[in-house]
Parts: sequence; C-alpha cells; structure tokens
Amino acid sequence: MSKGLLHSEGLIVLIGSLYFYKSIDASWWLFILCLFLPDLFMLGYVINDRIGALIYNIGHTYAFPLILLILSVSLKLDLPLALSLIWIAHIGMDRTVGYGLKYPSQFKETHLQKV
Repeated sequence: MSKGLLHSEGLIVLIGSLYFYKSIDASWWLFILCLFLPDLFMLGYVINDRIGALIYNIGHTYAFPLILLILSVSLKLDLPLALSLIWIAHIGMDRTVGYGLKYPSQFKETHLQKV
C-alpha cells in the first residue's frame, strides 16, 4: 500500500507541476527540452556508485527545485520559475514510474524498493 501511495504522490506532483506550468504561460518547447535535464545528475556514476548516488539524489530530491521555486516567485523571475516547475515535474514523473532516490550500493537500488 505504501509503495502505491508513493507512486500516486509522484503522479499528483507531476500533474500539479504541469498545471502550474500552464498557468504561468511558459514555453512548452522549453518544457520539452528541459524535462530530462535532471537525468544529467546520473553522470556521477562515472566516478563510482557512492558519488553517483549522492549526485543523483541531489538532482532528484524536491528540496532544491522547491527552493528555486520559492526564490523565483519571491524575486519575480520567470525563467527560474519555469525551470523549477520542469524540475519538479521530472521528479514527479520519475516517482510515478518507480524511480526513486538511490542507495550507494548500486544504481537500481532505490528508496521505493525498500517500502
């Protein structure tokens, strides 16, 4: 049950971020071009599994895009706001299909598997 809730939560985050992205009237071309940019955080795995998991998790936790979102709204910055919503959408999309935060042991071991 908990695993299903986590997947549902990811879907709700994805839908919510799409809704708010549409409401700010940002470019959908930007959305399409940037949706998979957070996956570049996987490049840390070139070094080793421990560093890879750390860098991947930095790019796939909600904390950083939410900080960017708050700063963007506070400072009225359109591009960073759009990018923060795209980043949040990416994380929600990943959680929806079962990709979670990584453990340092190996790439395929995620927090969603431990639930």
